[in-house]
Amino acid sequence: MLSGRRLDLLDPSPDDIEAEDIAHGLSRVARWNGQTKGPHAFSVAQHSLLVEEIFCALIPSASREDRLAALLHDAPEYVVGDMISPFKAMIGGDYKAVETRLLSAIHKRFDLPTPSTTTLTAAIKDADRIAAYHEAVTLAGFKKEDALMIFGKPPVDLSFNNEHLTPMSSENAKGAFLHHLTKLKG
Repeated sequence: MLSGRRLDLLDPSPDDIEAEDIAHGLSRVARWNGQTKGPHAFSVAQHSLLVEEIFCALIPSASREDRLAALLHDAPEYVVGDMISPFKAMIGGDYKAVETRLLSAIHKRFDLPTPSTTTLTAAIKDADRIAAYHEAVTLAGFKKEDALMIFGKPPVDLSFNNEHLTPMSSENAKGAFLHHLTKLKG
């Protein structure tokens, strides 16, 4: 990692995880394999900010810890990158095991419960699916009917900041993610 930390993928230590490394990596990982509109790739860092905002719209009373878990839901991708779900499914258990170990170490690093409760995981997944729908339609060229079939119908009364759907430079995405992470850490 740029911080000088060496992260063991088979046995990741929370002591080797740095917020700056997560922000840097996620800001340079492109969602949708880079197949999005705009002068910049839409990064996993921006996606994470969008998911956390949607999560808060769905659960306005969410705790700081739950909001932090939502923000960090894709944090392992700072190490392993972002793969489309069908490809992850083809790779199978070994990939998921690495991703799960990384997320567990990240949660421990930020004093979050590991594993998350089933209820929290489901709520974050709902926010993730809603974000994916809006990203698909706004940025990745999906027709609404195709996005509806794949991601389901998002709540129509959901209010969130559309600026999170405007691709930004990796430096700006890194700064926005790191600022929000720092704020939620308390």
